Amino acid sequence: MLPQDPVMLLSYMNMKLRDNYSSLDALCDDLEINKDELANIVSKLEGIGYTYSSERNQFI
Repeated sequence: MLPQDPVMLLSYMNMKLRDNYSSLDALCDDLEINKDELANIVSKLEGIGYTYSSERNQFI
């Protein structure tokens, strides 16, 4: 289960991306996060000022 708090979600996502996955798509495939769930995650993180950078493979 993913954290619901946006700051904890940011930390969780970036840790997973850094330690286990080469891309956001790979993370979503492995954790079975569908497009609607991903849109919700991205929206939460954008709400606190973060967007995904594929170049850095993290939310910045």
